[in-house]
Amino acid sequence: MTDSPYVSNPRITVLPVQPGDPPFRVVEIDGEVIGTATAMTDVLLAAAAAGVPVHDLDDPASVRWVGGGKLSWRPR
Repeated sequence: MTDSPYVSNPRITVLPVQPGDPPFRVVEIDGEVIGTATAMTDVLLAAAAAGVPVHDLDDPASVRWVGGGKLSWRPR
C-alpha cells in the first residue's frame, strides 16, 4: 500500500483477539475504547450506537483491523 495524503485514519479500530471465554477483541472509536466484540456484528452494533456509519467492513478507510481481519475471532 502506498502512502497517500488523501487517505484518512479510520474512526474504528478493532484490536487483536484476546483469549477469553469467548475470545474477544477490543473496539476503539475515535481513539477511545468503547467496549469489546466477540463477532463482527458487535463491531457494527458499536459503530451504530456511536453514530458512525459503516458501509463496508473491508474498507480500510472505515475500519482498521489489527492482528487479523473481520473473520479472525480466535487467538493465534
